[in-house]
Amino acid sequence: MGKKNKDGTNLGRQLIKDRFGHTPRRKVDNDTMLHTTELQDGYDWGRLNLSSVTEESSFNAFLRTAELAGTEFQAEKLNITFVNPKQRVGLLSKTQEQTMHQKHAEHRDQLKIPRRPKWNKETSAEDLERAENEAFLNWRRDLALLQENEEILMTPYEKNLEFWRQLWRVVERSDVVVQIVDARNPLLFRSVDLERYVKEVDSNKLNMILVNKSDLLTLEQRQHWAQYFDCEGIRTAFYSATLVEEELKREAEAARQAAESPTSALELKQLREAAEEIQQSLNAVEQTLDVIENKIKSTPSDATDVKLPRLPSDKNSAHLLSRTELIDFLRHIYTGPRHTAQHVTIGMVGYPNVGKSSTINSLMTVKKVSVSATPGKTKRFQTLFLENDILLCDCPGLVMPSFVLTKADMLLNGILPIDQMRDHVPAVNLLCERIPRHILEDKYGIVIAKPLEGEDPDRPPFSEELLLAYGYNRGFMTSNGQPDQARSARYVLKDYVNGKLLFALGPPSVIQSEYHTFPERQRKPVEESQLPGQQQRAMRINKSTSKELDQQFFNAQPSVAHVKGRTNFPHVRLANDGNLVTGEAPAKPWRNVKKERREKLRKKFSHLDEH
Repeated sequence: MGKKNKDGTNLGRQLIKDRFGHTPRRKVDNDTMLHTTELQDGYDWGRLNLSSVTEESSFNAFLRTAELAGTEFQAEKLNITFVNPKQRVGLLSKTQEQTMHQKHAEHRDQLKIPRRPKWNKETSAEDLERAENEAFLNWRRDLALLQENEEILMTPYEKNLEFWRQLWRVVERSDVVVQIVDARNPLLFRSVDLERYVKEVDSNKLNMILVNKSDLLTLEQRQHWAQYFDCEGIRTAFYSATLVEEELKREAEAARQAAESPTSALELKQLREAAEEIQQSLNAVEQTLDVIENKIKSTPSDATDVKLPRLPSDKNSAHLLSRTELIDFLRHIYTGPRHTAQHVTIGMVGYPNVGKSSTINSLMTVKKVSVSATPGKTKRFQTLFLENDILLCDCPGLVMPSFVLTKADMLLNGILPIDQMRDHVPAVNLLCERIPRHILEDKYGIVIAKPLEGEDPDRPPFSEELLLAYGYNRGFMTSNGQPDQARSARYVLKDYVNGKLLFALGPPSVIQSEYHTFPERQRKPVEESQLPGQQQRAMRINKSTSKELDQQFFNAQPSVAHVKGRTNFPHVRLANDGNLVTGEAPAKPWRNVKKERREKLRKKFSHLDEH
């Protein structure tokens, strides 16, 4: 085996030095823990970067922007901020919320949807496509500037032009444009600018709001919203696709059981004859109504002041419509000139996860549209005949631009998918602020850790407190034996989105505390001290309370002296009065004494990890 070269010459090392040279370490003028990042001095700066970058983290985006701008920056090291879990992490304070609401009111008119450029029969397809692309780009640029300049958070709106083209076609061919909204927060899912655009296309078109999932609201709450939309001047109907689908299932089950029951041939013959008689009478009534309608149409307008009523009343009703009532509502709501003379065309528009497809399927009594909470499931608009005189025009689910306070709002409203969230703490903190402690305990049968001494006894629980109790109760544990908070958060948030944990926002004219009230506690409260010790430790963020720490400190009686690496000193002992008494120490105490075996800290302090 050859010896090392003492002169330090090595072929590989010398080649590296010749190629890259010596780069002395740069120092900052001051003595702080700062380091300066200078650009264009990397190992592979001169090489070509041929990798495609489509997505990058915020940190990489910052570095790339600094590189393109040719700027330098300083990053501070060891400037670490510890986030206290006992805080409203990811939520705004009351003052910040008021400020954001004021900004939302000031810039409400700038929250627009893209318009289709004007065109006529002489416009070529290439010119129209170029104009649409240019208008769409300007619209996206305006919204980006609004977000950047005013620091306003918006919903992640649809950025694919093809989806907006489908909306334009639906608006152009529809007589009535129906916006389907969630009853728990209708204003978030309502687009006022879409209503303006409908009137810009044709002033004869009618806007309407269908409040789905209205079975989650009480009659009094629906009355508040009916009055609010009356003041806004827009027709509104309350509907629940879930209730209708359940009724249809019950009817189908009853019909199946009736078909399976033994029936004589005579009874079947009588039923057929009765059905034929009913059909003949219905045909006769329909013919009579057609004659009357033709006579009314042929009557001159100046000869009579009689006008067919559009609806039973001009005001919105808080009544929860059934399937047949909603069909009748859609049939008579529009009396203007139709896009197609034979039938009225109803355009259905809505966010994902508000129940648009479920509403269409419940009206059709069979599954005509695939149901999904993710945008992009429906690629093209489709037309479906509900009745001979009613044509439904289903638009793909569009996420329109809307103001929100935080991303936690978007998660709780079902706009962002829960399975793809990365930080569950803000959303669960917001949920805990909306749903009281006793509702969560009654719903899940858990005991949430109470506030410690010195804290507000009426404060809402923190996300960790709720998730630790829920995860321990359900058996969701991580590999190190702690409750799995991320998995528990997904279950709790999905219960909120599905309505199992109910919280409904009221109109601006009603006080929220009066609009939505919670029931009283149903289960008898359980004291935390009555729970098993293992459960008490598992449901705490800090495993030991201040009282336990004080007790451990003052009860501890040291009986040995401690020196680094040793705890065995036979010549040192503790007297009864607490003083240390030293005997005759050996001349060289480190000789003939075996050092204590080093123990892994994980084993030494395993008692602190008990839960």
